[in-house]
Amino acid sequence: MPKKQKFPYLVGSKWTSLKQTWGWRHFQVVNRKNEGKWVFAEMVASCDSNVRFWLNAQQLKDCSLWQAGWQSLEEIKEIERDLP
Repeated sequence: MPKKQKFPYLVGSKWTSLKQTWGWRHFQVVNRKNEGKWVFAEMVASCDSNVRFWLNAQQLKDCSLWQAGWQSLEEIKEIERDLP
């Protein structure tokens, strides 16, 4: 039986950073890299394709840093209010 892949739907997923990252908040995963037990996602800003960086995909699970999908500023403010 093959091993279950971590983060199987990573490539193509869209994310909102709760804090501005490289001047932007909305990103899409365009590539993934497996290195041992770690999975990395290549993030690209939705408004500026020149803004690219690699991120440990585990960080995307931290709801105080990232939210799945593209959230509006109003939604981000609501999320920040609800955080502990």
